[in-house]
Amino acid sequence: MCVAVDISLYPLDADFIPPIKDVIDRLNAYESIDVVTNPMATQLRGEYDEVMDVLKQEIGTTFEQIPKAVFAIKILNNPVAE
Repeated sequence: MCVAVDISLYPLDADFIPPIKDVIDRLNAYESIDVVTNPMATQLRGEYDEVMDVLKQEIGTTFEQIPKAVFAIKILNNPVAE
């Protein structure tokens, strides 16, 4: 099953840009998912299990690196193909 995920990171720190760029760079390293970034969020598209595995890994990494951060995530199943 294909899913589309809209994810935004809000580091609770005055220097918030570097952690956001780091997460986007890490997400772009995965060849198994499509990643599109815009000024408001990053969209991930791919097979459910692959996308969820990526999210689990990268959210965990971010929480280990940043003392306080918020992820806002929306997940859509069966997205319309572009």
